[in-house]
Amino acid sequence: MTLIIVLVTAVVSIVCFGNRELFYKLACMPWRMVRDNEWWRIVTHGFVHADWMHLLVNMFTFYSFGLYIEQYFAMLGFGRGAFFFLYFGGMIAASVYDVWKYRNDVYYTSIGASGAVSAVLFASIFLDPWNKIYLFAAVPIPGILFGVVYLFYCQYMAKRGGDNINHNAHFWGAVYGFVFPVLLRPDLLQFFLRQLLGR
Repeated sequence: MTLIIVLVTAVVSIVCFGNRELFYKLACMPWRMVRDNEWWRIVTHGFVHADWMHLLVNMFTFYSFGLYIEQYFAMLGFGRGAFFFLYFGGMIAASVYDVWKYRNDVYYTSIGASGAVSAVLFASIFLDPWNKIYLFAAVPIPGILFGVVYLFYCQYMAKRGGDNINHNAHFWGAVYGFVFPVLLRPDLLQFFLRQLLGR
């Protein structure tokens, strides 16, 4: 499923690079969603990216952790639906806060799969908290440490603003991904704590 999502996202994003009408038809625009009931945008915005770098970073990160999570979920006995709801549920969870906050803002627009990618990344941190994550693809740090720093950074940058990055989506997608395995199997919380404490 990871490869299918990467392929579809890449194709739609590349088409939207040259088709602004489609770009704005798929983007998350809370005012349009609430006023015109265009609720499909809460999912379709994840298939649209601002530029090649935005697309490549998101899809590389998703590919790196998506295949791992698919295999891990299969090992736990979860069906493919679990991965589907992790990714697209993360996309939706990442957007709910902004849809409410900006529902009266005619100009607010958000795009990209970052919330869903954060969900997959943080599910991997939950399942293997001491596994190394390479910061800037070069510096290895424990996943749990990366996760804590990432969440604080997202909150700090969301309050600071001014960089055209939806840090709220990153934050809420990450939170969703972290709790998602427990929603599937509550006993995984004890599994996480044992791993975290090295028992």
